[in-house]
This record gives sequence, structure tokens and C-alpha cells, in this order.
Amino acid sequence: MKSICVFAGSNLGNNPEFKEKTQELGKVIAEKGFSIIFGGSRNGLMGVIANEVLKNGGKVIGIMPRGLIKGENVHSHITQLVEVDTMHERKAKMSELADGYIALPGGLGTFEELFEVLCWAQIGIHKKPIGVFNINSYYDPFLNLVSHSIQSGFSNDAPKRIINSSSEPETLLSMMMNYVPNIADYKWKQQ
Repeated sequence: MKSICVFAGSNLGNNPEFKEKTQELGKVIAEKGFSIIFGGSRNGLMGVIANEVLKNGGKVIGIMPRGLIKGENVHSHITQLVEVDTMHERKAKMSELADGYIALPGGLGTFEELFEVLCWAQIGIHKKPIGVFNINSYYDPFLNLVSHSIQSGFSNDAPKRIINSSSEPETLLSMMMNYVPNIADYKWKQQ
């Protein structure tokens, strides 16, 4: 794993720990020699992770649709900015460049990106590690929802094997570096 696609909120959230832990993660990512691919914004946790990786000598690639460049306040100090036409192209380019994914706290856009790469992993489109940076238990409701879908018979246990979750940067990155894809042959319970 050399590059990590980071999904993150374009806001900071209302708990200072979100920013502090994101800074810790950015520092560890850079120290381990990983680059990040992200949405390209200078705002929120997206900007925090980019700034911290850059500050510690890492490479940062932003991917942003042309129509959002003004509205999202593009980060002007990153290593590279790739402009695309649509959100679909943005996500496709991010996935093309990434060897793994980490979801930081965020809103609907972050959730949508996380669910998409989880779904792709479950059906075998990719075998890249997926990390959930569970700062201040932010992702506990999501992890409970995944467990609920398994208990209710709508998922096999593949999602539990796909998701690497921790609130500690070193632990999360270690889990991802040691990730071995172990997906069931079929996503469906009935054949």
C-alpha cells in the first residue's frame, strides 16, 4: 500500500478531537511514506488531513470536479490537483489512484463514498483495504447498522471482514497493511 484515498468531511465537526486525531493520522501517514488522494478541498477535515500530510513531507493529490472548485474552496498548496468533469469521474479517479481507503468523520458525501467502496469490495470489484477512523466513536452507529444488516439476514459476514476500524492511527494503518481479502464466494445467502 503506497497511496490512501481519504474520505472526510468538508466541515470540522463540533468536537475538537475530530481535528486533533485527524492531524495525528496525517502525521503518521506521512511518516510511513504513504501519499493521500482526497477530494481537494481546503475546508474541514479534508483540509486538516491534507495540511498535516504536507507539513510532514507527504504527497497529496486532490481530485475535484470543475464545477466545485469555486464552491469547495480548492486547496491551493497540494502536490497535485486533478480536475474532472463530474462527481462520478472524481470517485473513479480517486479509486484508480488509491491502494486503500480511509473514512474519517463526515456527512452524507463521506458516507456515500464509504458505502460505495465497501459494496465494491463485497462483490469483488476491488480487494483494497478499507479503514474506518472511528474518532470519538463517530462510526459506532454505522458499525451497528452493518451488524444489524447481518443479524437481519440482509448481509453475510463479509462486511465485518472488510471493515478495519480503530480510533488510533497506528493501529488502523497496521490493520490495513496486514489486511488479507477474505470475501465469501457469494454475497447472497440464497443460491
